[in-house]
Amino acid sequence: MPVNIDYSLVDWSRAQFALTAMYHWLFVPLTLGLSFIIAIMESVYVRTGNEEWKRMTKFWMTLFGINFAIGVATGIILEFEFGTNWSNYSWFVGDIFGAPLAIEGIMAFFLESTFIAVMFFGWDKVSRKFHLAASWLTAIGANLSALWILVANAWMQYPTGMKFNPDTARNEMQNFWDILLSPVAINKFFHTVTSSFILASFFVLGISAWYLLKNREHLLAKRSMMIAAIFGLAAALGTAFTGDGSAYQVSQKQPMKLAAMEGLYKGSYGAGLVAFGVLTPAKIAGDGKDPFLFRIEFPKLLSFLGYRNPDAFVPGIEDILRGGFNPQYNAVPKQELSAAISIDEKIARGRLAIAAFGAYRQAVSVKDSLKASEAGKTLQANFPYFGYGYLESSKAVIPSVPLIYYAFHFMVYSGLYFIILLIVLLFYLHNDRIEIQRWLLRCTLWTIPVAYLASQAGWIVAEVGRQPWVIQDLLPVSAGVSKIGSSSVQLTFWLFAIVFTVLLIAEVMIMVKQIKLGPKNGGAH
Repeated sequence: MPVNIDYSLVDWSRAQFALTAMYHWLFVPLTLGLSFIIAIMESVYVRTGNEEWKRMTKFWMTLFGINFAIGVATGIILEFEFGTNWSNYSWFVGDIFGAPLAIEGIMAFFLESTFIAVMFFGWDKVSRKFHLAASWLTAIGANLSALWILVANAWMQYPTGMKFNPDTARNEMQNFWDILLSPVAINKFFHTVTSSFILASFFVLGISAWYLLKNREHLLAKRSMMIAAIFGLAAALGTAFTGDGSAYQVSQKQPMKLAAMEGLYKGSYGAGLVAFGVLTPAKIAGDGKDPFLFRIEFPKLLSFLGYRNPDAFVPGIEDILRGGFNPQYNAVPKQELSAAISIDEKIARGRLAIAAFGAYRQAVSVKDSLKASEAGKTLQANFPYFGYGYLESSKAVIPSVPLIYYAFHFMVYSGLYFIILLIVLLFYLHNDRIEIQRWLLRCTLWTIPVAYLASQAGWIVAEVGRQPWVIQDLLPVSAGVSKIGSSSVQLTFWLFAIVFTVLLIAEVMIMVKQIKLGPKNGGAH
C-alpha cells in the first residue's frame, strides 16, 4: 500500500479512468437497448412475414453494428487500466473483482460475439427462426455482459461476501451469492439497463422523427416510433421504480452520497426532498451558511424514500462528520440503537488497523505467533475502517456536492420529461397524427442528446458520489493507484482523449451518412 501520496498521480489516474469510462458509456447503453428493439422488430417480421419489417430490422441493425464495434474498443482499454493505473486496487480486490469480469468475458461476451455474426451474416444462410434466436441471444448476451460488470461495480460501492487475508494482503471471496445478489447490485443492474433502454428508444424515435420531418420513409418511421415508444415508456417506468430502490440503498449504505445528492448539510427528522433549488456557491461544511440560495421541497419525502418512514432522521454532511446520529432510526426499538461514530474516530481506527496489519506481517516474518495473533485480532476488529486510515482529514470524505447535486437533479428531471414525452408520442401515434405535429418531431429529435447527458449524469452521481473511495470505506483512490510516474499517465490521458474523440467523431459521421442513405441502401447484408 502506498504511504507517500502523489496527488498529481492520483488526479491524473482518476481523470484518465473517468475519460475512458465516459467515452465507453456513450456506446454501451445504445448497444443494450437497441439490441432488444431489433429483436422485437425481427420477431414481428418472423410472425407476419412482412418484408417491410425485415427491411426495418436490417436498417437498425446496421446502426447497432457501427456502435457495437467502437464500444468494444473502448471497453477493452477500460479493463486494461485496472492493471496499468490501479495495480494496488487490483491486488487488494483481485480475487473478488476479477471473478465477475472473468464470467463476463467467458460467458456473456462469448455468447454475444458468437451470435452477432449469425445476426449480421446469416440472413440467407440459416432459417428465419434460427436467425431470430441469434438476434435475441445477442441482446441477452449484451445485457448479461452488463450484469457482471455492474455486479463488480456494485461490490465497490458495497463490499460484501468477502474476508481480508492478512497473509496475502488481499480480499478473498467467501460467498459468491452475497456478491451477485447484493441489493445494491440488483438495483444497480436493473436501473442501469432500463435507463439504457430509454436512451436507445429515443435514438430510434429521434431518427424516425427526422425521417418524418424530411418527408421520407413514413411507414418505417411510424412503425419504428411505435415500437420504440412502447419499449421506452415501459423502460422509463421501470427506471423510476428501480431509481427509488437505488436511492434507498444509497441512504442505507452510502449516507454521505445521499447527503450530497440533496445538498443536505444538517440532518433532520422528517427531511424534505428538494424539488428545485440553487446551491450557495462556495458552501463549506460547518461555515454556518445556508446551503441553498432558494429551494422548493416536498415535506418529509426524503425521510420516507430513504428510510420508508416519513419521520426518520436523515443525516446531513455535518452529522456524518460529527457522528452521534443513528442511521437506523425507528428501524429497531430505541433502547437497542447504537450511535454512528465520527469520521475522526473512523480515521483513528483505520490507522490502528493499518498499524496492526504491519505488525502482523512483521510478526509472521519473525515467526512470533503470539504477536501475530494479537495483531490479527486488532486488525480484524478495526478492518471495517481500514480505508479511513489513509485519509488526512475528516473532510476528505466529502465529495463534490455541487457536481453530484446538479447531476442527480438533472437525471431526475430528465426522467420525468422522458415519461411525459413518451406518453404524448404514443397518443399521437395511436391517433395517426404524428406526421403533422412537427413541433413534437423536432422535440423528439433533440431529445437524443438529452438522453445521453442524463445517462452520463447517472454515472457521475454513482462514481463521484462515493469519492474518495475506490472501495467504500476500505480503500481510498489515493491508496489504489499504481506506483508509476504521473507524467506517464498524463501522456496516455491525452493520447486516449485524442483517440476516443476521433473514434466518436468517426462513429457520428458514419451514423449520419448511414441515416441519410436510409434503409433502401443502408440495410445489413
